[in-house]
Amino acid sequence: MLYPERFSNLPAHAWPRLRALLDVHEGGGPLIQMTIGEPKHAFPAWVTDVITQNAAGFNSYPPNDGSPELKEAIVGWIKRRYGVQMDAATEVMALNGTREGLYNAVIALCPETKNGKKPAILMPNPFYQVYMIGAISGASDPIMVPATAETGHLPDFHSLPEDVLQRTTAAYICSPANPQGAVADREYWTNLIALAEKYDFKIFADECYSEIYRDTPPVGALEVAQALGTDRNRIVIFHSLSKRSNLPGLRSGFVASGPDSIREIKQLRNFSGAPLPLPLQQAAAAVWNDEEHVEENRRLYAEKYDIADRIFGNVPGYVSPEAGFFLWLPVENDEEAAVKLWRETGVKVLPGSYLAQDVDGENPGQKYIRVALVAPKDETARGLDLIRDCLYSS
Repeated sequence: MLYPERFSNLPAHAWPRLRALLDVHEGGGPLIQMTIGEPKHAFPAWVTDVITQNAAGFNSYPPNDGSPELKEAIVGWIKRRYGVQMDAATEVMALNGTREGLYNAVIALCPETKNGKKPAILMPNPFYQVYMIGAISGASDPIMVPATAETGHLPDFHSLPEDVLQRTTAAYICSPANPQGAVADREYWTNLIALAEKYDFKIFADECYSEIYRDTPPVGALEVAQALGTDRNRIVIFHSLSKRSNLPGLRSGFVASGPDSIREIKQLRNFSGAPLPLPLQQAAAAVWNDEEHVEENRRLYAEKYDIADRIFGNVPGYVSPEAGFFLWLPVENDEEAAVKLWRETGVKVLPGSYLAQDVDGENPGQKYIRVALVAPKDETARGLDLIRDCLYSS
């Protein structure tokens, strides 16, 4: 039997590439891990109690699209956060981590052809690699759109050629952006929604970093769509408890859209999905209903924003992130900088090019490193000091 080679010729994933780059060298000090965006702040202590109290639910198959309690908690949070009232039964679905939803979105919602041609799926470059694999799995062309300093670190989808837009079926957009921390404002969303309506494509809004910000809550895609009177089936939003609540291991997120879009997503989920165990759904419902721990989490990141600004404020090209928990630091060569840091200090960071693709011989991440601010404040400050002294001290 012959197997398709759809994925075998793709560039290696970022983490195997990073291990191959750094593991051949000895670290120059105690390891300070600043590569992966895995939150290290404490999650709410009562989460364990909720799981224990509902442990009998492990004896039952969980609801495939989310328990009524979880879906009500999700729509309640959307209403409080964005002022958008959604129907829990028809317009939201629980996810086993948002990666599942982001990956399956193309397969569930995008046609196999458009205007007689192979569909195009737009995405920022740099980007979360699931976007590209989701597009390929859906037999579509992934179109990388530069998100650089010149574009405000958000993709300028309007700059694409007419023939590409004519066959576009969806656009992925991450706001706040990973890795740059840029936020799409109301004008950006308004213009993108207008473009999607003109060329009849969906917007897949990855908003997983929406609750980690400095002062002003980032505006949401559905919030703007409602103000414009846009059919919410065109907008598909994705959220997670991983960053908001420091619960990456809970694997709990959600997708929300209009009822037609959610119906198609649920149909795919019936065959391919792995629903969250019921005790974990109960815990997720409790977490979506609580904001106190989110405010404390945001305060901790604000302290680290301030530390980063103090340390790198005089570095040419440094941009203080609006939101999220990454620094996108300018360097001459990303791999060389990552190796130098590891060999001389023991700090591990991620080369920016590992989060992007070469387009026309250029990789928009090659002159950056991504630095995660997820560790406790003192460890983060120590790592940032080492980065500055190693890479930016003349």
